[in-house]
Amino acid sequence: MNVKERIAQKAYDLFFRYGIRSVSMDEIASQLGISKKTIYQFYRDKNALVNSVVDMVIGYNTSECLKTREKSENPVHEVMVAADFVKEMLKTMNPAVIFDLRKYHPAAFKKIADHKNKFLYRVIRENLVEGIGMALYRTDMNTDIVARYRLASVFMLFDDDLFDADNPDLGTILEELTIHYLYGITNAKGQKMVKKYYKRQKGDIV
Repeated sequence: MNVKERIAQKAYDLFFRYGIRSVSMDEIASQLGISKKTIYQFYRDKNALVNSVVDMVIGYNTSECLKTREKSENPVHEVMVAADFVKEMLKTMNPAVIFDLRKYHPAAFKKIADHKNKFLYRVIRENLVEGIGMALYRTDMNTDIVARYRLASVFMLFDDDLFDADNPDLGTILEELTIHYLYGITNAKGQKMVKKYYKRQKGDIV
């Protein structure tokens, strides 16, 4: 990992732990054991560094989504594996990150929004179409509306008007939303799989 990548990785770690606004360029430099001047050799300002971190996050998310699809047993399993990935991410993510992006780094926030509304939307909709084709999902749904609903429900985790931003249990909330979503889109055959994977997830069965 070169110096530029080390700076972006350390910024990612600190931003996600403390929020973007709470972390200064001085703090990043101190954590890396380098001068702030060295950071500015690679990133003209904090906004440029935030944009680089967002690019890194989007690349990682894209890669993990594709891996999840490859290793999943079926569309129901894919949804649950994807939710587990997000739950792990939430354990180390300060919800203030999304607020800080929206308020102080609009260009970077737009990148996240575009990734959500294009790539993630397509992944979710393809999952719905595949689930219908495998006779696991209801055939009478509008896949466009349902895909957008799923996106909105996941991102509303960061709406502090709905959930306590000071002490959120976002993983539990996401789990409830995912089960609700799956029971809403599956038919009787698919619901049996939901129950099976949920029990496996809880360690009740192998």
